[in-house]
Amino acid sequence: MNKGSGIGVGSSSIILVFAVLCLSVFSLITLVVAENSKALADSEYYLVTGYYETDAAAKRVLTEVLATGIPPETALGVDIDSEWDGLRDAYVVRYICPFPASERYQNVERFLHVEVALGIDSYEILRWQMRDESEWVADQGMNVWIPDEGEFGFWPDLDDFGDF
Repeated sequence: MNKGSGIGVGSSSIILVFAVLCLSVFSLITLVVAENSKALADSEYYLVTGYYETDAAAKRVLTEVLATGIPPETALGVDIDSEWDGLRDAYVVRYICPFPASERYQNVERFLHVEVALGIDSYEILRWQMRDESEWVADQGMNVWIPDEGEFGFWPDLDDFGDF
């Protein structure tokens, strides 16, 4: 009988199965990371394009307000609030432009708040701020266990250690 030494057929099959398993796991991880990256990129795309659409609408309203001289009550369908500010010797104009709606962010309410001081021959932007005004709702889905007082008597009382 000829008994040879070396790697047998069984060990090479095990190595091959292990290699295929590793490649399968790594390809699955790559797929999940790619899907998550695409979802993040889509979300960022929505936020950036929505901001610039809102910003452009706010600039169109500001241009309409500047063209009239005296602040109107509405411009391009946007309600305008104005009051005379004696310290600045100018009208302070405030208006809000809504962020475009999206199916993905149905419960999110974002607005661009604009506040401008209109002088006789100049204007100053006091505030140009995007704000999220949706109501924050806490996640109630995760049950966190909080021990009752005295349930774990073996834990030391921190008062026994004095000042740290």
